[in-house]
Amino acid sequence: MTEKAEKLTELHQKNMEAAMRLAQLSVENSQRILSLQTELAKDLFRKGLENAKAQANSKDPKAMLQLSTQYAQETTQQFVATAQQIAAIGNEARIEFSRLLTEQLATGTKEMTEAMQGFLANLPVSSPKIAESFQAAMANANGAFEQISQASAAAMGNLTEMAKKAASHVPGHAKK
Repeated sequence: MTEKAEKLTELHQKNMEAAMRLAQLSVENSQRILSLQTELAKDLFRKGLENAKAQANSKDPKAMLQLSTQYAQETTQQFVATAQQIAAIGNEARIEFSRLLTEQLATGTKEMTEAMQGFLANLPVSSPKIAESFQAAMANANGAFEQISQASAAAMGNLTEMAKKAASHVPGHAKK
């Protein structure tokens, strides 16, 4: 029984390590996105002040309109470029999350199943239905994970496509 408890402890340790890797990845990506947003805010504030000063110094209404239009275009381009970078970070994160979770499920499911089967076999009143129920639950969990992974991939693909389409409609924005 001690050997089985050690296996469950080892399995728990592996799951905790995987959770820590996922948490670290989440923190790193959040920091990257926050950095992008901070730089965008600083740049937009600086350019907004420059534009306001330029418009205040301009006496020609046509020049003021041109400055305003140019500022709007540049601002839109910056927003789209930042949105594309954030979408790319999100897509990279999704891919890495999927890889880590798939890896964890592939190794963890087998180990968990073996550990639980050993545990259930040693129960005083062990029933084959308990083991079957556990295996069915694991199969359902794996199926749900696959569906979530596929839906996530489709959603990120759609988000990336939408950002590309939006960028192609911004005047002066080069298509990538």
